[in-house]
Formats: sequence, C-alpha cells, structure tokens
Amino acid sequence: MFKIIFLLFFAISLLAASYVLAESPNGPIRVIDGDTLDVGGTRVRLHGIDAPEARQRCETEQGVSWDCGAWVSREVRARYQGKTAVCEPLDRDRYGRIVARCVVGGQDMGAMLVGDGLAFAYRRYSMDYDLIEKQAAVAERGLWAMRVQDPAAFRREGGAAPQAANNCNIKGNISAKGERIYHRPGQEHYDRTRINTAQGERWFCSRAEAEAAGWRAARR
Repeated sequence: MFKIIFLLFFAISLLAASYVLAESPNGPIRVIDGDTLDVGGTRVRLHGIDAPEARQRCETEQGVSWDCGAWVSREVRARYQGKTAVCEPLDRDRYGRIVARCVVGGQDMGAMLVGDGLAFAYRRYSMDYDLIEKQAAVAERGLWAMRVQDPAAFRREGGAAPQAANNCNIKGNISAKGERIYHRPGQEHYDRTRINTAQGERWFCSRAEAEAAGWRAARR
C-alpha cells in the first residue's frame, strides 16, 4: 500500500514538474509592473523578488508622499521593455503565472532590480538576493532612500499607506468633515485609524511637526 502511494505521489510530482517546464518563456519583454512581465507573450512573475505595487505610495524623509510603485514600473519599463529575455521556469503561482528566473544580456533581472533598490528580496520564497538587498540598503539605493511599506504587507492590508520608519508613528488623519487630526500611540482611536496618503493623510515624527503642518491633536 505504501509503495502504491509513493508511486502515485511520484507520478503527480512528475506531472506537475512537466506542467511548469512545458513553457520556457523566451522572447521580447512587455513590462506589466516592477516584478511581472510578459515574455514572448507568456505572463511571468520574477522569482525571488517583490516590487511595490503600481498603486503603492512611499514617503520621502521629509514626509512628502509620492507614487513610488508607478515610478518603479516606469524604471523597469525603461530598462527592459522590448529587450529579449531568456527565462528558467521554476514554479507557477496561484494566479497561473510562471515563476521564473530571467536573464537579459547575460544579467539576472532579479539581481539587478534588487541591487538598484527597485525591488526587495522576497525571502518567503527565496534567499537568492538576500545579500544583494543588504548591500542596496546600506548604500540607500532607490527605495532604500525613503519610507516604504513591504509590498506583501501592502497587499494584505488592501492598499493601506505605509507606516513611516524611524519612530515616525504619529498618524495624521483627515476626518469625514475634512478636519486634520493627529493621533499618538496609546490614544483611544490610534489603532483603528488608517492612513491613506493618496487622500493627503500622512505620518509625523513629532507633535511639533504635525501641528506645524496644520494638524491638531485628537481629543482622546
């Protein structure tokens, strides 16, 4: 009985592997976003990296919100659109996309994007780019020069704004009446307050900074 189960499992594994490897995407690139491409007409998710979503926003160290996700997509498009990629398929994701390691001009796309701070190492699935990311972080390249939420966390939260780094944890919320109110950790409504930078809300590093920008303190 055990032998039959083992053989069945082995056969299923072979079928799954052949399904993944049946398509080896090679050809011209059409960039979808920072980590997703069409390669020769086949949708590919780059292995081992995670880039900001196209609608994701970041903040500069001065607290200015901007469209970093769209910026990353533009940068990747400027570098790779129309160029020829040779991809090694490794898996399929839950959306049916081939997960692959792709090379352009002899260079690993994932390594280049992480190294230049346009994407992050996706350690949940691979440690291939761990050291490259650390070097980019130390040098403050690309996204490492600003405040950015982990893309996976952004997706889980349905597109919520990133929490500012470096203890900038005061939430500058705009109420339904248009009032600009800031909430500090420990206040009654702090935990359930969500910040949407696309609507002008933001994070502050101090009460003085919030008040100078025109926000008032929450009453409780």
